[in-house]
Amino acid sequence: MTAQLEKPTAREALVRLSGVRKSFGDHEVLRGVDLQIDRGEVLCLIGPSGSGKSTLLRCINELETVDDGVVFLEDTPIGHIAEGGRLRRMRPRMVARQRREIGMVFQRFNLFPHMTVLENIVEAPVRVRREPIGEVRERAQGLLERVGLSTHADHYPAQLSGGQQQRVAIARALAMRPKLMLFDEPTSALDPELVGEVLDVMRGLARTGMTMVVVTHEMGFARDVADRIAFMDDGTIVEIGDPATVLGNPSHQRTRTFLTAIRR
Repeated sequence: MTAQLEKPTAREALVRLSGVRKSFGDHEVLRGVDLQIDRGEVLCLIGPSGSGKSTLLRCINELETVDDGVVFLEDTPIGHIAEGGRLRRMRPRMVARQRREIGMVFQRFNLFPHMTVLENIVEAPVRVRREPIGEVRERAQGLLERVGLSTHADHYPAQLSGGQQQRVAIARALAMRPKLMLFDEPTSALDPELVGEVLDVMRGLARTGMTMVVVTHEMGFARDVADRIAFMDDGTIVEIGDPATVLGNPSHQRTRTFLTAIRR
């Protein structure tokens, strides 16, 4: 892919997507998405299954390579190097360095089962960032306290509930001190009684000013925490705005139909 390099906008954007397209075989999942996410903003992505929400997240942190368009983190194109006013693909090792700045929490917890909670959190900063283990362990203990698991440092994942494992996954992502946090339906694999404890951690994280993009079906969370909500359908952002408008008085019929269906 060769894309024309555009000058990022003058606003305080942390992330900007310009004309992002992604297909899997003959199926076009993202159809030219344009989006700006400002520093400190919480953006919730809602929409039906298959609308492109998770793929959009994966394109932001280069877990999926875009077919066309550009994703910027701050002023830097993700996965590309600017040369002569155009962009070319980076080597995988350079992409991995960029990805360090973006934390991601998935539907499944993906903790290392043979490692304790503390070891799971310490692993990436020590091995990837080459940080001193003493400093990282101290930071990890602080993060465990932040997510309400300060007494569980020596536990193994199998000894934890699903909600506790997901809180460890959040702490693990934060241990890398990312500029941006991505959440891909982080409560969808949890029993209903465990959802609240994970959402409370995310609410607290939002209050600290962390920039967050959250794919969610938890409309109460989106209403309370998001600065903006984007409704996606068929690979496009149908509408975007403040929670009161998008959830309470959406302008697009497709959004109204979706919200009516999930409220039944």
